[in-house]
Amino acid sequence: MLKKFIGDASFYKKVIFLTLPIMVQNGITNFVNMLDNLMVGQVGQAEMTAVSVSNQLIFVFNLCIFGAVSGAGIFGAQFFGKRDVKGLRDTFRFKLISTILITSLSLLIFTFFASPLISLYLKGEGSAETAEASLRLGVEYLHIMLVGLIPAALVQCYASTLREMGLTMPPMVAGLIAVMVNLVLNYVLIFGHFGAPVLGTAGAAIATVISRFVEAAYLALWTWHKRSACEFIKGAYRSLKIPMELVKRIVVKGIPLMANETMWAMGMAFISGCYSVKGLDVVAANNIVQTFFNVFSVAFMAVGVAIGIIIGQLLGQGKTEEAKATSVKLIAFSVFVSLTVAAIYFVCAEFIPELYNLDESVKLLSTRMMQICALAIPLDAFAHASYFTLRSGGEVAITLVFDSGFSWCILAPAAFVLCNFSPLSILPVYAICQSLNLLKCTLGFVFVKRGRWVKQIVE
Repeated sequence: MLKKFIGDASFYKKVIFLTLPIMVQNGITNFVNMLDNLMVGQVGQAEMTAVSVSNQLIFVFNLCIFGAVSGAGIFGAQFFGKRDVKGLRDTFRFKLISTILITSLSLLIFTFFASPLISLYLKGEGSAETAEASLRLGVEYLHIMLVGLIPAALVQCYASTLREMGLTMPPMVAGLIAVMVNLVLNYVLIFGHFGAPVLGTAGAAIATVISRFVEAAYLALWTWHKRSACEFIKGAYRSLKIPMELVKRIVVKGIPLMANETMWAMGMAFISGCYSVKGLDVVAANNIVQTFFNVFSVAFMAVGVAIGIIIGQLLGQGKTEEAKATSVKLIAFSVFVSLTVAAIYFVCAEFIPELYNLDESVKLLSTRMMQICALAIPLDAFAHASYFTLRSGGEVAITLVFDSGFSWCILAPAAFVLCNFSPLSILPVYAICQSLNLLKCTLGFVFVKRGRWVKQIVE
């Protein structure tokens, strides 16, 4: 029984080899984002609220890009498993074209509708002056961040393709360089050190944009320099032509997947908007909760990415039974890791809010919301691992129902009704919404158990 859930030393060596660079990259990125948050939080609550709300919108864009590259990435991992260089190159080209289209549309939306979109999150109880300042600062921050959307999309194209090949170190190094640039420039530009002007939230945006360009440049140059190993890049820009048959197959799998990521991100943004009805203090507290959740969750999130790579390569090689057995061990490993993360997050929640220059009521609210979130982390880990398992075999219809379908049909209505039509305060509302993930885990277990995802799609 234990052998079904626990692998041998070589199994965990392979998993850690893949997950550690992803974990380090995401961990440092989220750690620097946390420091950004703390630095802006030292300036004032209006500034922190502005950055928080604007980043909710950028989060939707990032998930759209992630969905686009993930659709092609399902094929990319299996093409690499078959050692099909041309197929991998074609999936890379598809990523480039799809992310260009998404970025162009996002630039138009965020340029002309920044103010009404940010206003959606500023309707709760609180000071009118704080809300007005948050809106003004949020629009300024978002408009600067738009410059960084293009390199951010390019980073996703390169990093995802390299990871599908099992090359997780280059994206990690690129991320490390980018976050160091971001951190240094934040210190200089937010507070005006070394003779620089005090730019506040605008300085945070400028630092982030510059770091995105640095990250994209590093990945592009590294891949070209190592083109003997990264053969897909040879001639990748010579033409953007892709076999129509492959385009159709990627679109059939990729469009639902992109729609899922987009709808899920919009669902999370909608739920955050529902929470904001309970007051501007909730907006600030939820920002702290999500910032530190991102830092603590990198471990089991990285395992999820590894699941997509490992299972995808096994399916590409036609090793379906091994893929099924491996998926069980990987899901169990993800949940085990999450238990440790949850315990640490729960304890740290007592001290984290003291790092901010906020009212005591906001600090206490942040602590309690973080502890509720910590208790739900094992549920998040199981659902996350199940999602990547289903996706590895191209089961996009099921993932659509399982992920964004659950968010919009269960979580979003529950949050909307509880926030707008019940007398409950934010803490019981938040606890109820988090506990609903138990239902999502049940769905994930059923879908994975059925095994419809166990198939090769690049024959």
